[in-house]
Amino acid sequence: MTGHVMDRLLFGDNQFFGINHMSEEKARAQAMRFQRTQAIVDVLDAALAEGVRTFMCTTHDRVGEIVAIMKADPAKYGDFLFYPGMPYAHKYANAVTEDGYLGTLKRFLPSEGLLDAAFRGTMSIAGKDVEGLITLLVDAEMKMFDGVKAPVVFLQNVVVDLLLGLRFKDAFRIFADHVRKRYGAEPGFITMNLPLLLRALEAQGVENPIVCANMNKIGFRMSGGWDAYARAMEAYPCRAIAMSIYASGAIPPAEAIAWVAAQPQIESMVFGASSRANIRHTVELVRAADGARRAA
Repeated sequence: MTGHVMDRLLFGDNQFFGINHMSEEKARAQAMRFQRTQAIVDVLDAALAEGVRTFMCTTHDRVGEIVAIMKADPAKYGDFLFYPGMPYAHKYANAVTEDGYLGTLKRFLPSEGLLDAAFRGTMSIAGKDVEGLITLLVDAEMKMFDGVKAPVVFLQNVVVDLLLGLRFKDAFRIFADHVRKRYGAEPGFITMNLPLLLRALEAQGVENPIVCANMNKIGFRMSGGWDAYARAMEAYPCRAIAMSIYASGAIPPAEAIAWVAAQPQIESMVFGASSRANIRHTVELVRAADGARRAA
């Protein structure tokens, strides 16, 4: 089962929403720069012009604004792909403060399924029906992506790793089944402990999963290091996306990308950039590293 074929390079959204693991000052400056949604779209346009067409993003409210802009211009953005990652918990906390619980339900749930979703939510709380609650939350998060291509839907690492810690592995199968059935998309899982996750997904019958984890030359924030990750991917076949490839700036870009390109288990890598020059530089480094690997 091969499933969705991912692009080699995926574009991340950390730089747009004030997240920079190296510098709080830089994060603040980026947050100021990208206060206007059009400023984010301009960078995505630059990525698209350089051949990077997949946006791996959170379900931040601003992403909904980006989706609206792109939906209005299908000729330009018809091939653009979103890989949403959920949940974005901060958004719900703010909404409950502003609108109350019922208002939050109305804001986030698909209008055609509001009654059904409300029923599922009530039944979930009354009957501890976790399946109803999970599918309810997924539908709330996916509302903003109606009308654009979202072939992979990710469960964020905060939730994935919490579920692993609680040993509530059924949730992975529930999430995977719902994403496939309702959205015709593939489930993806972000984690800080890839070996543990792959074992859990195998136990739940989630075959050849799309997984995203820190993968870098120095083993930065990798549970068990690269050797443990490589052994796990050999034992449990998956489609792996490497994140944190620069190890928060500890590895120079050319060296970091050359190492990732040399690992046959890694299908894709996610990166962030704020300018077309930086995007182009990354694209060129990946092409050169992939070319060198094929020639070897």
